[in-house]
Amino acid sequence: MKCRYCGKEIPEGELICRSCGEEVIIVPDYNPLDDMLTAQIKVHIDGEETPDYDQEEPSGRRTEGARRGTGRNTGAGSTGRNTGRSTGARGNTGRNTGRTGGTRGNTGRTGGTRGNTGRTGGTRGNIGRTARTRGYTGRNVPDDAELERERRRRQAERKKEMLRKKRRRVLIVLVILAAALIALCVVFYRNSYNGIVNQGYDALKNKEYGRAEELFSKAALKNEKKTEAYIGLSKVYLNQDKADEAEELFASVIEKQPKNAGIYEAFIEFYIEAGRQMSIPLLLDEAPDSVRSKLEDYIIEEPEYNLDDSVVYDDVQQLEISSGEDTTVYYTADGTEPSLSSMKYTGPIQLSEGENVIRAVAVDERGIPSLSVEKTYVVEFPIEDAPAVAPSTGQYESAQKIEIKVPDGYEAYYTTNGEEPTTASTKYTGPIDMPEGETLFKAVLVSSGGRVSGVTTRNYMLETETEE
Repeated sequence: MKCRYCGKEIPEGELICRSCGEEVIIVPDYNPLDDMLTAQIKVHIDGEETPDYDQEEPSGRRTEGARRGTGRNTGAGSTGRNTGRSTGARGNTGRNTGRTGGTRGNTGRTGGTRGNTGRTGGTRGNIGRTARTRGYTGRNVPDDAELERERRRRQAERKKEMLRKKRRRVLIVLVILAAALIALCVVFYRNSYNGIVNQGYDALKNKEYGRAEELFSKAALKNEKKTEAYIGLSKVYLNQDKADEAEELFASVIEKQPKNAGIYEAFIEFYIEAGRQMSIPLLLDEAPDSVRSKLEDYIIEEPEYNLDDSVVYDDVQQLEISSGEDTTVYYTADGTEPSLSSMKYTGPIQLSEGENVIRAVAVDERGIPSLSVEKTYVVEFPIEDAPAVAPSTGQYESAQKIEIKVPDGYEAYYTTNGEEPTTASTKYTGPIDMPEGETLFKAVLVSSGGRVSGVTTRNYMLETETEE
């Protein structure tokens, strides 16, 4: 610490400067504005004029109070340091140990008289001095306007601080309210239809099928018209290889809500996922028109045949099938229901003699089929007249061979006892030895379609000569 009078360094713990002999005065920090306000109040009360702190001492320098700042007497006038140290108290010694007035007693610097009188500063030091001019040495003391500005500035700062505190309190309240609102929203959402459904899908993802089924069923009871819960239940069943139960679920819901197009669409998506697309057209075929109009994208145009099935054809026919754009035709020729594993139509189908039952469906790129179309075509070749049989009726004396002319597409059957031949009779495979004696031979032709021709009858008498 340096001496305030001579500037020499004073060792720590010492209270008197070894160079100039002055005491070291330690005072607490203070705010000079408080002293200024006090001085102004004192002036107004006593009616005194504010002392001129620029007045110089007789020794040619300003008083200690002016040069070093009378505010150093804060301890003397305000904190109790002035007890025994004020100018009046130490005026007889010629030194103002409180340095309240800057008097130095009998040192002759500022005048002992002022020490005896305690100086105006000593008297005023007891009320906090008129103005502690530590920061105003060599300047005028602030006037009333400056003090008013300072007062207003402080008042404005206090208002700002209060406003900041108020804003902080409001912000805290808003944060608490927002947190409470979010918590309420979370609770509300978790108990809402969508919240329960999402929880069900989370359980399904974690393979907690029992929990997922419970949640989806709960959501379905909460709102039976929405489809998400039913779709979730169908996925639960599919993941457990229970597709039949899922189909029964949708069928029961549609029975209760026959006009709910959303349920129908969910049912269709289930069929696609389960690989049961062939059931889709039957489902839509039984749906109300209002539902079909909303789901027309799932209704595939049926395939068309180029032949009329009301005509009986007498020759082999080529059947052609056409379908809508971006569709594929699958068909069967044995009357069974076609599927995606049936024969794929790639060209004309040949119709042979007899009945030909053709069933076909058109399937789009999504694998959704149309209703199957079944048609039965009959092809009957013209029946031959009774077959030609040689030799003709007569009496023969030597062995003979009986022959039947069999056209292409036919088979021949015969009898030798006079009975009418049928497909159960003996089938002709080649020339027959004429039996001995009298024979009533009958023959018939049977087409590949089972049609029977007329019967040809021959009466033979074979009497061969025997050697004597």
